[in-house]
Amino acid sequence: MPNQTNLLFPKSFLWGAATSAYQIEGEHLSHGKTLSVVEKNMNKNYADPSVASGHYQHWEKDIELMKELGLKAYRFSISWPRILPDGRGKVNQQGIDFYRGIINKLRENQIEPIVTIYHFDLPQCLQEEYGGWSSRKVINDFEAYCEILFTHFQDVKYWLTINEQSNMFQLPYLMEFDPSIPLEKQKYEMNHIMTLAHAKAIHLCRAMLPEAKIGPALGVIPNYPATSKPEDILAAKHADDLRTYLFMDLYMKGTYKPFVWNYLVEKGIEPTIEADDMECIQTATSDFIGINYYQSQVVKYVPPGVEKKELKMNYDGDNDDTQYDNVPGIFEGVVNPYTAKTRWDWDIDPIGFRYLLNEIYDRYQVPIMITENGIGTLDELTENKQIHDQERIDFLRDHLLQMHAAIKDGVEVWGYIPWSFIDLLSTSSGFRKRYGFVYIDRNDTDIKTLERLKKDSFYWYQKVIASHGRSLFL
Repeated sequence: MPNQTNLLFPKSFLWGAATSAYQIEGEHLSHGKTLSVVEKNMNKNYADPSVASGHYQHWEKDIELMKELGLKAYRFSISWPRILPDGRGKVNQQGIDFYRGIINKLRENQIEPIVTIYHFDLPQCLQEEYGGWSSRKVINDFEAYCEILFTHFQDVKYWLTINEQSNMFQLPYLMEFDPSIPLEKQKYEMNHIMTLAHAKAIHLCRAMLPEAKIGPALGVIPNYPATSKPEDILAAKHADDLRTYLFMDLYMKGTYKPFVWNYLVEKGIEPTIEADDMECIQTATSDFIGINYYQSQVVKYVPPGVEKKELKMNYDGDNDDTQYDNVPGIFEGVVNPYTAKTRWDWDIDPIGFRYLLNEIYDRYQVPIMITENGIGTLDELTENKQIHDQERIDFLRDHLLQMHAAIKDGVEVWGYIPWSFIDLLSTSSGFRKRYGFVYIDRNDTDIKTLERLKKDSFYWYQKVIASHGRSLFL
């Protein structure tokens, strides 16, 4: 029978919020922790991860604020180099104790921990030793890291394997590449290796924690055709295949889409597939799909002879200097004239959220958890220490209403975990770009007090949760 409901939201719905380790913790080279690749490559024009949001010192206060907000779930990541400073081998007990304290405190406050195993933070030492994700050696090290987490945190019910695998191959600060090897070839080799690591994590979780639920968290941007020209419509389909369903089909079906594989072979950039690879991937079934949704994109067809363009993002929120990427002969991103934009040129498209949820659920018939959704803004602190972030409230309300419409369409959604609980260190834009319900009193040049201040959106979301979504319709 179709999944039909007359409820506002399912009774077991998880109202939450999200963060990641390197963006909030600080203490990135202390308490036994070593450097990660993403911390090394962060935008040098903004704050560094040495303090971030000060969560390492203030985590108990932060969880008290989560309880006050009314969260039913909290998604956070565990830092690989905080657990294994050498990437493998000896475990850092201080790291284990830190995350154990967080999980225990969440449990005391009836907040479900949702743990991300890998959120961009490969130990830099493994990158230097063997090239990180470019080498199959990383699969065994990742599996050993997972085994440590599953051993020490057996009470965690929800696990996310890898965050935004697709984005790691488009944004230059999330990965390191060998300049002597063609970039596209490296990307698809590394993606295949990362998918195997994801599969190994699922198999291990099934063996060690059979009652737990586990799946990936994928950043997804639906692609619309720029016009009704047949070539633009086909370009949008191919953009979805290369940017979304390459990854999603590997996760959920254990296969490469024929169009994608033929494209890779034609370009000579197909990954190396060993004898047992595809069986390992195919048998690693996920319990749910985590979806990170921020925006949609419009694409048009471009002929084979055009110049290759890489994505260039607007980092400061001032200059309209975004450059859309392309795949010559297939598609190129263009401006959508029908959507509002954030200061960072991201399309604001709540209806695209409903469209995407229906598309993903129709394809895979697997429950969905919204693991990120939010807007980066220039929040200002008033003289009486208030933050009036109506833009965020409008964004989240409109997306929640469209998510509810998708649930009424029949999509099974387990929870809504917006980005982010507190202001955190944006990888590309520092503390200039704020996402949180809670304001952190600092900027990129001055750490200030790190005081936690509740924004208007905090009180708005508090009412949404307390009413189980009913306040959205009042």
